[in-house]
Amino acid sequence: MPETQRMQLVCPAGSLPALKAAVDNGADAVYLGFRDATNARNFPGLNFDEAEIVRAREYAHARGAKVLLALNTYPQPTGWARWTAAVDRAADLELDAVIMADPGLLRYAAKHHPDLRLHLSVQGSATNRHAIAFCHEVFGIRQVVLPRVLSLNQVRAVVESSPVDVEVFGFGSLCIMVEGRCALSSYLTGESPNTCGVCSPAKAVRWEETPAGRQSRLGGVLIDRYREGEAAGYPTLCKGRFEVAGNVFYAMEEPTSLNILDILPALMKIGVAAVKVEGRQRSPAYVGQVTKVMRAAIDACAADPDGYRPSPEWLANLNRHAEGHSHTLGALHRSWQ
Repeated sequence: MPETQRMQLVCPAGSLPALKAAVDNGADAVYLGFRDATNARNFPGLNFDEAEIVRAREYAHARGAKVLLALNTYPQPTGWARWTAAVDRAADLELDAVIMADPGLLRYAAKHHPDLRLHLSVQGSATNRHAIAFCHEVFGIRQVVLPRVLSLNQVRAVVESSPVDVEVFGFGSLCIMVEGRCALSSYLTGESPNTCGVCSPAKAVRWEETPAGRQSRLGGVLIDRYREGEAAGYPTLCKGRFEVAGNVFYAMEEPTSLNILDILPALMKIGVAAVKVEGRQRSPAYVGQVTKVMRAAIDACAADPDGYRPSPEWLANLNRHAEGHSHTLGALHRSWQ
């Protein structure tokens, strides 16, 4: 059962300005990462060093918001000391929780820092009550972030049987894989997103201006080509356009964003404890505007769940920040589950 009856809004912070934008617009908690491969958004120019985290923590706590650290990649044998040191740093910084996926790292945290609040990352791929109960009993996790592959009925079943708070994604980019189990981009770049912290490492990305238009490559492979004036998204293999049987199209996944505003009353009713916004790699303007909309929606739903309807203005605002300028419920709308 949830530790709190009030649904929490958890928002991304890839930088201090983004953190301030989230807090100022109503986030209950923000999540950030260290400036290395221990987090799954290891882009140049993103994330925090320890001095910045202290400033971020002070800013958030002064305004009633919590600060969570994403330490959600999987350490390899040669990097074990770096990952455990990151856990130690998180404990020393007195952060409100650490979001982790690797069982060995969870065990280390539980043994060496028993007072540190642990959340199971979406990268932990826990999609059923048995996996969640195991992590609660063995590692003492207090919250779990569900992968974006479950239907609403499946989420309901998990929440009803979970011994810890359940968090779901509410807005942002979708992933066609079960998070934590994807190695797709490693075939082109030689680096797994689950160990190096990014689907498309910047060093493997190349942009080209050609007579046929701007195009992007990942690991030397053509991912997409854009018409004049067409928005060019950051290249990832799963969202590229490829020629299949003579036709060029999004063969694996079209760019679109998850948006749960239509089913917010249902999520609130079944006891989802927190809604998470994706996008630590996005701008402070994105963070601030999405946080503002999500805050208004959650508050309106809590005040009058039966009379709640998503505002057209909210939806239009979110679509401006969505991939492909469109949104979907993704797996949540599957009626056959």
